[in-house]
Amino acid sequence: MRLSDAEAVKQVWGSRGGPASTLLQEGSDGPPPIPGYLNKYYWCFYVHPRAVWLFERPWLVNLILWGKYLTMRDAAVAEMGPSLPGRTLQVACVYGDLTNRLAARVPPGSELDVVDVLPAQLNNLRAKLPASAPVQLLRMDSATLRIPDARYDRVLLFFLLHEMPRDVREATLREALRVAKPGGKLVIIDFARPAPWHPLRFIWHPILRVLEPFARDLWTRPVEDWLPASHRDRIVSRTGYFGDFYQKVVIAV
Repeated sequence: MRLSDAEAVKQVWGSRGGPASTLLQEGSDGPPPIPGYLNKYYWCFYVHPRAVWLFERPWLVNLILWGKYLTMRDAAVAEMGPSLPGRTLQVACVYGDLTNRLAARVPPGSELDVVDVLPAQLNNLRAKLPASAPVQLLRMDSATLRIPDARYDRVLLFFLLHEMPRDVREATLREALRVAKPGGKLVIIDFARPAPWHPLRFIWHPILRVLEPFARDLWTRPVEDWLPASHRDRIVSRTGYFGDFYQKVVIAV
């Protein structure tokens, strides 16, 4: 959904002490519904409030990523920059302290927005953030952001694309690029096609075919396959981690 700054109405309650902030068009029907694929495949991981109680544990988050959560978190934070002036967007809440680390790099007068469609995830993130954090929480569907064009200097997708069916993945990438400013960048951290020798090719893939039905796409195809045609040749760097099991992709806007 394309909105100009004049068309957007901002309702802000801050990172704590109230409902998640949102950008809604005047006359909007309210917050978006939870997408069907999240209820079907990820209900026990993200949707139900008790999922937060189970998964918001540093050791468990690190275990799920085979001991590489800190590596990938630090890679994302470093790529975003030592200081985050202007506006920064994180698409989807994540377990762990990624957002807190990003917020610590936001200078006075700048802001970090985090969008997520799930109330449980927004409430969990709000509870993790200091009251003074320069963060706004926006309840939105990543595939149809109610945000004006060219609003953000940098956008981050952290282990999100592998959890999406193809049409949602393509729409999310399209929207992330739309709301980024020309001259800005989109940073993607996610699974990748591991090296042929990697033992987890044979252990983890069969498991995730059940737990993560869309993740196989990231192991068999490059990210640019889901980018709009206008940006498929604008990947400025691609870095592999843990035997190429994970990747960081940076796209110029």
